[in-house]
This record gives sequence, C-alpha cells and structure tokens, in this order.
Amino acid sequence: MKKNRPVCRRATATKDKILHTKFGELNLAHPQDRKKAQRLIVELMRTTDALTRKDLGDWRTAWQMAIDVNFPNRNRLYDIYRDVDADLHLTGCLSQRKGFVKARSFKLTKPDGSADEEAIRIFDNTWFKDLMDYCLDANAWGHSLIELGEVTTNAAGGMMFDGVTLIPRKHVIPEKGRVVRHAGETWECGIDYHQPPFSDYLIEAGRKEDLGLYLKAALQTIPKKNTFAFWDQFGEMFGIPFRVAKSTSRDDKDIDEIEKMMETMGSAGWGIFPEGTEVEIKETTRGDAYNVFDKRIDRANSELSKLVILQTMTIEDGSSLSQSQTHLQIFQNLIEEDADKLRDIINGQLLPRMVKFGFPVKDLTFDWDYSIDYTPEQQKAYEEMILNNFEVDGSYFSDKYGIPVGERRSQWLPNDPGNDPANGQKPGTSKKIQNAHRPFFD
Repeated sequence: MKKNRPVCRRATATKDKILHTKFGELNLAHPQDRKKAQRLIVELMRTTDALTRKDLGDWRTAWQMAIDVNFPNRNRLYDIYRDVDADLHLTGCLSQRKGFVKARSFKLTKPDGSADEEAIRIFDNTWFKDLMDYCLDANAWGHSLIELGEVTTNAAGGMMFDGVTLIPRKHVIPEKGRVVRHAGETWECGIDYHQPPFSDYLIEAGRKEDLGLYLKAALQTIPKKNTFAFWDQFGEMFGIPFRVAKSTSRDDKDIDEIEKMMETMGSAGWGIFPEGTEVEIKETTRGDAYNVFDKRIDRANSELSKLVILQTMTIEDGSSLSQSQTHLQIFQNLIEEDADKLRDIINGQLLPRMVKFGFPVKDLTFDWDYSIDYTPEQQKAYEEMILNNFEVDGSYFSDKYGIPVGERRSQWLPNDPGNDPANGQKPGTSKKIQNAHRPFFD
C-alpha cells in the first residue's frame, strides 16, 4: 500500500522559461519577473510551532523521519530542537564558540596581497554580522539556507544588502535541494533552489545531510529537563513542611474560615482532618536527594560541554594550569575550524553573488586578519622584534593608535661635552647614538 502524501501545488517551468505560479505566469527571461520569482521563496505558509512535552521516544521517531531516504522530513526533529535550544548551559557553550569567531578581525585582499579598505567597510555592516550568525548556527541546527536581501545603498552612498533572512527550516528539504511552500509537503512539491533565479540570492551553510549538534544534545537536554521537573516535585512534597489543622466543629462556616486561614498562610501543603486522623509523610532514605538530582544535572552539563566545545574547562571550573592550557588549545583548534568553514562560505558563495550584483569586490579574497588579534603581550613582542631589526615608518603607529608621530628622537652620547648647553653646543647638533638595537618599549 502506498503512503498518503500531501497533494502538490508545484510551480513548473517550461522550455521557454515560463514559471507558472499562483501569481500567474512569470517569464524568467525578463529581469522584473526573475525578481518576482526570487521573492516567491520567502512567501511560505508559516505555522506556529507546538511547544509540547518531548521524550526520547519522540526524539528517536523524529530522527527516523529525518533520515528517510525517499521522503526526508525534519519537522518533528526541529520541534525537539526548539526545546533543546532553550537549555541555558548549551546556550552558553554555543555563544562562547560563536563569540570567539565573530570577534576576529577580517580583511579583503587584492591579488597583490594588499587590503581593500573600501570593501572592508561594505562588510562592516549589520547584514554581514547576521549572515555570520546564521552560518555559525548551522553547527547546532544542521543545514541552513539563508537569503540575501535587496541591494541598496547606505547614507554614504556605498552598496549594501538591506538584510539577510533565514529561510524557515521546516520549509527546506536540503537532501533534495527543494523549498516547499507548506511545511510537511514532500520534496516533489518544492522549488529547486539550486537553479536561477533563486540560487543568485541564496547562501547554504552546512552539508545537506547534516542534522547538527542538537541531535546528540537532545540525549542530555531531555533527561535534564525532566530531572528539573522531578526535583521541583520533590521540593513541593518534602521541602516545605506540611500543615495540619484539627477541628471538632461540624459547622461549615467554621470549616470555610479555617480553609481561608490555611490558604493565606503560604504555599505549603495543608489539610483539615477530623479528630483521630493521622497523616504520615515519609521521605526517601535511599541517599541524599540533592545528590540524586544535582549530580544528574551536572553530568548532563559536562556532556554538553564536551559535545559543543570538546572540553569543559573554558566554561566550567578547572583543576590545574597545565590541564586548562591543554583544554584551551583544544578549544582554539575548534574555533579555527569554524572560522575556516565560514571563510570558505564567504569566498565560495557570498563574494561571487556580490560580484553579480555589481559590488566592487571582484578578484578580492576574504581572510582573517591575525595581525590585529594578537594579545597585548604578543603585540608588544612582535613590534619590538620588527623595530629592533628594521626601519619602520612612523605612519604605522599613527594609523594604528591614532597618535600623531613625528621623527624618531635623537639619543645623546653619555658624558659628551657637546651635550652640555653651557659649552655653547646647541641640542641636536651632537653625534647621535646608533639605536638599531635599542628596544622601542622601555
């Protein structure tokens, strides 16, 4: 028996490049119609996600649906990912990983190796920072499809995009390269976003089959969330003293009055029982409840740290300097890997599309500017080494530090009578010291 599948209302293209859509026929040979067709990809019928409780059984079922060879569907998996994304410790790990990449300085270089300052100003804009965010989010969510906005100009007359947009993940079927208008439709109903005019505006981050780190993180965030709920229930039952009111009155008014008093005394559990009623509350004697719950949450957090940042010491407590240095090196290697992937996306996808739109970035290459990202100690050692071995133009320091720099000050030979103004010698006319080996920083 064949599975029931949603009925397709697919836009089709003929040999004459006529696209048949619900908006009528669009001729892809005309620039105006191509622009309209491109905007169709974001006119999706979005629905509100259901925030229902998930368990590991739901996770396994959703995973199975996502890896279906013929009709992959990630919708249920993304519902679980939305819960995973709310975990505070996981958010901290991902933010630390993204923050180190985004804090890096970058440059756009010409074929001769010199930096293009005007191109750097084009990229130093909100749309590019949002694009980096979406690209780095692909580590957690898996494949992400990002749409570039309309080309416009800023107040200074420079070209820019008016923004970037993440195509809703539930509408993207990356395994088949399709975007569907209604979430849940099969890939056969979708538009091939690898073909023009859609491909001119779209950036892909992550491999098409990549399901992201959230797939593995769910194994810890789901039990962790349940552990918090059980701990809260334990606190309600055993953490607050239970109050008992005893009364011999049979008058309903008296009983109602006692109930009001008990309710207004606080949020602890309470009850009204006849004389002779016994209420017994037994606390578990099988270990400390604090260790039962808190240790499980700690273990979940440490597992999440290992998954996202491959170690624990850069976000949790460390035990020794040598271990922390090793963990830091592991973390730095991970950041380097993320930065390398982001650089490939910019050089391989973004820059060629910007050239098509007329941006002045032809033949430019994006790269990270490591010379600006040295620590103060590294920068001091680097500049001392250069100054002690080479002549450096003062404009380097004036451009970098914003301080007007004149000529290098002359150094007077010690115990030289010519240095004494009383002998009639004017300062500046005596013999100068050869200061090639004199440290620049005292």
